[in-house]
Amino acid sequence: MLLSKIESSPAAAVLAYCFSSMSMTLVNKYVVSGNEWNLNFFYLAVQAIVGTVAILILKRLGLMANLRPYESKKARAWFPISLLLVGMIYTSIQALQFLSVPVYTIFKNLTIIVIAYGEALGFGGGSGSSSSSSGHGVTRLALLSFALMVLSSVVAAWADIQSVVASAHRDDDDDVGMGMESDVAVTMSTLNAGYFWMGLNIFCAAAYALSNRRVMVKADLKSIDVMFYNNLLSIPILLLCSALLEDWSTPNLQNNFPAPTRAHLGTGMLYSGLVAILISYCTPWCIRATSSTTYAMAGALNKLPVAVLGIVFFAGPVTVAGAAAISIGVLSGVVYAWEKTRETGQPSGKPILPLRVARLKS
Repeated sequence: MLLSKIESSPAAAVLAYCFSSMSMTLVNKYVVSGNEWNLNFFYLAVQAIVGTVAILILKRLGLMANLRPYESKKARAWFPISLLLVGMIYTSIQALQFLSVPVYTIFKNLTIIVIAYGEALGFGGGSGSSSSSSGHGVTRLALLSFALMVLSSVVAAWADIQSVVASAHRDDDDDVGMGMESDVAVTMSTLNAGYFWMGLNIFCAAAYALSNRRVMVKADLKSIDVMFYNNLLSIPILLLCSALLEDWSTPNLQNNFPAPTRAHLGTGMLYSGLVAILISYCTPWCIRATSSTTYAMAGALNKLPVAVLGIVFFAGPVTVAGAAAISIGVLSGVVYAWEKTRETGQPSGKPILPLRVARLKS
């Protein structure tokens, strides 16, 4: 059948994941871009509720007939993975509040390095893992691609800092900058907060990707089941966090949902919930059809269109350093993809930086 062919196609899995990932990044940036926005847990809870309701409606209509009934044993097995997913999405949104879309997508590439070494150390396996890195090491070309990823992140951070300093100097030249040093300090503090949340996001995303396949196999879960449990199990976590940690006073709600943009924000939140269904399905689908590392690389290779769309939609600054950072990031993805192709054709290629110590003969 056509659906089974699509389900088993690595290309279809990667394309679907890229579309859902790009769409989610842009809509999340739109919703959290308000200066007064501070209801991230509530926003994620709305996504989960919309996703769960939509899944149940689709099942009722017979469009998700393969979705198996809720089982508490499987829910308990998947609950830790849902916690990692909540952490990954929450830290992603926090980072997007402080960083531009291009810088966010560039730093996201560092997740690939963590996942690749995690797989090589044996943390990301499952039965039939297709990762060529697992149990071996990092080849020269893979190491080069990782170095380029780190370089692109350094260049992006440097471009951010230079933009802050240049903006402060322009204000000073206009005789409005008596508080230039204070403005620079505030902006740098904002960037540092973004980098902090980005670091946590890299950890959560790597842990989620490395754990996903193993638990799916152990709990006998299909992609459609994972999509359902991801949304359902995250609802109580997010609602509890929102009730305990977020400000639900009337003034704060008015600041978060100003009248002129209230309808657009509501539409964006609803749309994000529907996209969350797609990304919840596409993530395990992509990991199962390819590997955890390929899944992360697919997310990296779509950063160029995401960065361009981020600049267009959110009026981001276009600088030589920023363009260089994006170009280096794209190059790192091309180098890594080429190396994965070579590994497939020549599985006996000799790696460097071995990650497992051979046992000594007694």
